[in-house]
Amino acid sequence: MKAAVILLLGILVCACIAAPTPETAQTPPAPYRITPDENPFEPRLDDEGRQIASVTITSVIVSERYEFTPPRAAIVIAGYMPGVCNELRVKVNPPDDQFRVFVEAYSLIDPGVRCDNVFQQFEANILLGTYSPGRYSVWVNDAPAGDFVSY
Repeated sequence: MKAAVILLLGILVCACIAAPTPETAQTPPAPYRITPDENPFEPRLDDEGRQIASVTITSVIVSERYEFTPPRAAIVIAGYMPGVCNELRVKVNPPDDQFRVFVEAYSLIDPGVRCDNVFQQFEANILLGTYSPGRYSVWVNDAPAGDFVSY
Protein backbone atom coordinates (compact mmCIF):
# COMPACT_ATOMS: atom_id res chain seq x y z
CA MET A 1 0.00 0.00 0.00
CA LYS A 2 2.84 2.40 0.87
CA ALA A 3 4.47 1.64 -2.45
CA ALA A 4 1.25 2.43 -4.34
CA VAL A 5 0.88 5.80 -2.54
CA ILE A 6 4.51 6.72 -3.23
CA LEU A 7 4.11 5.71 -6.89
CA LEU A 8 0.89 7.75 -7.22
CA LEU A 9 2.51 10.75 -5.50
CA GLY A 10 5.52 10.47 -7.84
CA ILE A 11 3.25 10.42 -10.90
CA LEU A 12 1.38 13.53 -9.70
CA VAL A 13 4.63 15.42 -9.08
CA CYS A 14 6.00 14.45 -12.50
CA ALA A 15 2.77 15.57 -14.17
CA CYS A 16 3.26 19.09 -12.82
CA ILE A 17 6.73 19.48 -14.29
CA ALA A 18 6.76 21.14 -17.72
CA ALA A 19 8.11 18.98 -20.48
CA PRO A 20 11.25 20.38 -22.11
CA THR A 21 10.71 21.83 -25.55
CA PRO A 22 13.25 21.28 -28.27
CA GLU A 23 15.29 24.34 -29.14
CA THR A 24 14.31 25.80 -32.45
CA ALA A 25 17.16 26.24 -34.87
CA GLN A 26 17.53 29.82 -35.95
CA THR A 27 16.85 30.13 -39.62
CA PRO A 28 19.02 32.65 -41.41
CA PRO A 29 17.16 35.51 -43.05
CA ALA A 30 16.31 35.09 -46.70
CA PRO A 31 18.94 36.58 -49.02
CA TYR A 32 18.04 39.70 -50.93
CA ARG A 33 19.58 42.31 -53.21
CA ILE A 34 19.86 45.58 -51.31
CA THR A 35 20.48 47.79 -54.33
CA PRO A 36 20.83 46.86 -57.99
CA ASP A 37 23.48 48.61 -60.05
CA GLU A 38 22.79 50.09 -63.46
CA ASN A 39 22.77 47.37 -66.08
CA PRO A 40 23.06 48.68 -69.67
CA PHE A 41 21.88 45.30 -71.00
CA GLU A 42 18.76 44.86 -68.84
CA PRO A 43 15.43 44.18 -70.59
CA ARG A 44 13.60 47.32 -71.74
CA LEU A 45 9.99 48.28 -72.22
CA ASP A 46 10.46 48.65 -75.99
CA ASP A 47 11.55 44.97 -76.27
CA GLU A 48 7.90 44.04 -76.73
CA GLY A 49 7.31 42.54 -80.17
CA ARG A 50 10.89 41.44 -80.71
CA GLN A 51 11.86 37.82 -81.10
CA ILE A 52 14.11 36.16 -78.51
CA ALA A 53 17.22 34.57 -79.99
CA SER A 54 20.07 32.67 -78.44
CA VAL A 55 23.59 33.69 -77.53
CA THR A 56 26.66 31.51 -77.27
CA ILE A 57 28.70 32.23 -74.18
CA THR A 58 32.41 31.56 -74.44
CA SER A 59 33.52 32.77 -70.99
CA VAL A 60 32.16 34.10 -67.71
CA ILE A 61 34.18 35.78 -64.98
CA VAL A 62 32.71 36.57 -61.56
CA SER A 63 34.79 38.95 -59.46
CA GLU A 64 34.50 41.07 -56.36
CA ARG A 65 35.18 44.80 -56.85
CA TYR A 66 36.70 46.39 -53.77
CA GLU A 67 37.08 49.89 -55.22
CA PHE A 68 33.39 50.46 -54.41
CA THR A 69 31.98 51.07 -50.95
CA PRO A 70 30.51 48.66 -50.04
CA PRO A 71 32.34 46.11 -52.23
CA ARG A 72 30.26 44.74 -55.10
CA ALA A 73 30.24 41.67 -57.26
CA ALA A 74 30.74 42.02 -61.00
CA ILE A 75 30.32 39.66 -63.89
CA VAL A 76 31.94 39.72 -67.33
CA ILE A 77 30.19 37.66 -69.99
CA ALA A 78 31.85 37.16 -73.38
CA GLY A 79 30.42 35.37 -76.37
CA TYR A 80 28.69 35.89 -79.69
CA MET A 81 25.21 36.32 -81.15
CA PRO A 82 23.90 34.79 -84.39
CA GLY A 83 23.54 38.06 -86.33
CA VAL A 84 24.66 41.67 -86.51
CA CYS A 85 21.12 42.93 -85.82
CA ASN A 86 20.79 41.06 -82.54
CA GLU A 87 20.77 43.13 -79.35
CA LEU A 88 22.16 41.65 -76.14
CA ARG A 89 19.99 41.45 -73.01
CA VAL A 90 21.22 40.32 -69.59
CA LYS A 91 18.68 39.94 -66.80
CA VAL A 92 20.00 39.65 -63.22
CA ASN A 93 17.36 37.98 -61.05
CA PRO A 94 17.09 38.41 -57.27
CA PRO A 95 18.74 35.65 -55.22
CA ASP A 96 16.74 32.58 -54.23
CA ASP A 97 16.62 30.91 -50.78
CA GLN A 98 19.82 28.94 -51.51
CA PHE A 99 21.81 32.17 -52.14
CA ARG A 100 21.89 31.57 -55.91
CA VAL A 101 21.78 34.50 -58.35
CA PHE A 102 20.50 33.43 -61.76
CA VAL A 103 21.57 35.55 -64.72
CA GLU A 104 19.84 35.18 -68.07
CA ALA A 105 21.73 36.21 -71.20
CA TYR A 106 19.91 36.26 -74.52
CA SER A 107 19.53 38.38 -77.63
CA LEU A 108 16.60 40.05 -79.32
CA ILE A 109 15.94 40.61 -82.98
CA ASP A 110 13.25 42.51 -84.82
CA PRO A 111 11.47 39.89 -86.97
CA GLY A 112 10.66 42.50 -89.63
CA VAL A 113 14.30 43.42 -90.28
CA ARG A 114 16.41 41.31 -92.61
CA CYS A 115 20.02 40.86 -91.49
CA ASP A 116 23.06 38.88 -92.54
CA ASN A 117 23.82 35.90 -90.37
CA VAL A 118 27.28 37.05 -89.40
CA PHE A 119 28.32 36.30 -85.84
CA GLN A 120 28.52 39.37 -83.62
CA GLN A 121 30.89 39.15 -80.67
CA PHE A 122 30.07 40.81 -77.36
CA GLU A 123 31.55 41.42 -73.94
CA ALA A 124 29.22 42.58 -71.17
CA ASN A 125 30.62 44.03 -67.92
CA ILE A 126 27.87 44.22 -65.30
CA LEU A 127 27.91 45.17 -61.63
CA LEU A 128 25.47 42.91 -59.79
CA GLY A 129 24.66 45.33 -56.94
CA THR A 130 24.86 45.02 -53.17
CA TYR A 131 23.45 42.01 -51.36
CA SER A 132 22.58 41.01 -47.81
CA PRO A 133 25.43 39.21 -45.99
CA GLY A 134 26.21 35.70 -47.24
CA ARG A 135 28.02 33.61 -49.84
CA TYR A 136 26.23 33.69 -53.21
CA SER A 137 26.70 31.47 -56.24
CA VAL A 138 26.16 32.94 -59.69
CA TRP A 139 24.56 30.93 -62.50
CA VAL A 140 24.53 32.15 -66.10
CA ASN A 141 21.96 30.49 -68.36
CA ASP A 142 21.57 27.63 -65.83
CA ALA A 143 25.31 26.90 -65.66
CA PRO A 144 27.42 27.66 -62.56
CA ALA A 145 29.72 30.61 -63.19
CA GLY A 146 31.31 31.45 -59.83
CA ASP A 147 30.58 32.85 -56.42
CA PHE A 148 31.08 35.92 -54.25
CA VAL A 149 30.74 36.91 -50.62
CA SER A 150 28.73 39.89 -49.41
CA TYR A 151 29.50 41.39 -45.99
